[in-house]
Amino acid sequence: MAELTASTSYLMLIKNQEKENRMKKDLDELLDYCPNHERENYNYLFQSFQKLFRKSLQTKETIHWHEIESLPPGHLIDYSNFSSPGKEEIKGMLEKLVVVKLNGGMGTTMKCIGPKALIPVRNNLTFLDLTVQQIDNLNTEYDVNVPLVLMNSVKTRDSTEVVLKKFRNLRIKIYTFMQDRYPHIRAENFQPLPKSFDEDETFWYPPGHGNFYEAFNKSGLIQKFLDEGKQFCFVSNIDNLGATIDVSILNFLVNPMSNTPTDFLMEVTQKTPADIKGGTLVLHKGKMRLLEYAEVPPDHIDEFKNARNFKMFNTNNLWMKLEPIVQLTNEDKLDLNVIENKKRIITEYGIEDVIQLETAIGAAIQSFPQAQGVVVPRSRFLPVKSSSDLFLLRSNVYVLENGKIIMNPLRSFPFPPLVRLADDHFGDYRDIDKRFAKIPDCIDLHHLTVSGDVTFGKDVSLSGNVTIIANHNERIDIPQGSDLQGKIVTGCLRIVDY
Repeated sequence: MAELTASTSYLMLIKNQEKENRMKKDLDELLDYCPNHERENYNYLFQSFQKLFRKSLQTKETIHWHEIESLPPGHLIDYSNFSSPGKEEIKGMLEKLVVVKLNGGMGTTMKCIGPKALIPVRNNLTFLDLTVQQIDNLNTEYDVNVPLVLMNSVKTRDSTEVVLKKFRNLRIKIYTFMQDRYPHIRAENFQPLPKSFDEDETFWYPPGHGNFYEAFNKSGLIQKFLDEGKQFCFVSNIDNLGATIDVSILNFLVNPMSNTPTDFLMEVTQKTPADIKGGTLVLHKGKMRLLEYAEVPPDHIDEFKNARNFKMFNTNNLWMKLEPIVQLTNEDKLDLNVIENKKRIITEYGIEDVIQLETAIGAAIQSFPQAQGVVVPRSRFLPVKSSSDLFLLRSNVYVLENGKIIMNPLRSFPFPPLVRLADDHFGDYRDIDKRFAKIPDCIDLHHLTVSGDVTFGKDVSLSGNVTIIANHNERIDIPQGSDLQGKIVTGCLRIVDY
């Protein structure tokens, strides 16, 4: 039996070596078609891709569930232990900070055309508007110069650069750098999909936000910031409106409570049923690491989703020292787990089954020597992944203050309501404007489910648990001024003018 296992492993090693050699040959041939002015960049990029491909072949079975443990009590820092510094201290700390927003997403799940960052969130202000407003207000209040850095992808770069022109007269300095692009891999034969650099952009893909470290370092911006006296960066998704600069967390990094300074800090928060796919911190062979949903063996998905087993999840709000990023990247010591993402795309040649090899930015927690996790309030995590999320942020459950979205103090509950707007009629974020004459009063709402062809008039009030389900091929119009408290509305209801 041992001989059979050894023989199988050897054959697998040979097959993987053949795939790796074939990939290198194909990439070298593709590089022959690269424009001369881009050849050096793509040569470097293809070397990075080749390493990722090699790692994906070597680590197909790295997750053995029996080696995974939930974090024991006390393993994470409690946010309540952090203290707020005085104004003069804050000023000194902010001068050491760089804010980075991950801006590579297109918001395809919300039928967005263009960068997700340009979707209007509140008062016709986009994610980008609110982000700039937050940092510009902070710079003005403390007389500092915290820069904003955007990591764009090929798909978001041009539209974002056009919009950035309107911020030229503000105090804030805005920088951008490009996430890399890698070739899609054909699932049937493990060959790169593109055969030239002029082919459609669907032949390529951005390799996940784990590419941040390499792309940021390659851009030269880190060294520029280090030369200016910057020491830390705060990185988060641009669609997470709870990810604002927190001076208590920054104070912990600048003035550590122990003799061991923290070089990487991940914000985690309490898991809810809405967070079943969020990555979570675990112990793997006794070492803390990030476990993503896509890495979990199929037989253990339900166990992974269970909030009793894994109570916390990653918000993707990350604080890091700049120097270790440079060192780990230059020395090729970043250990990022490869996520194999299978896709079906439409090209000019038809439907193609492809593989995207991606990495997650939070996975670097296992590479930084003094990495830690901190349990933060839920208010630090306000992502917009669907029209339901956008509806909630536009409602009076939240208020807007200096670019920050915060819970309305008039709400009696410390948590937001659970909102489910079905994709059949609310999947496009523009459906909110079409189907709501005005966002209802939701200040006392607990739960809202809306499905089918439903529209809302002005001055509607929703409280308690409300369910509205229109029958197939029928329509429900909620009249202007309606007060729905703990109601279920089903079937057909349509009111028209004479």
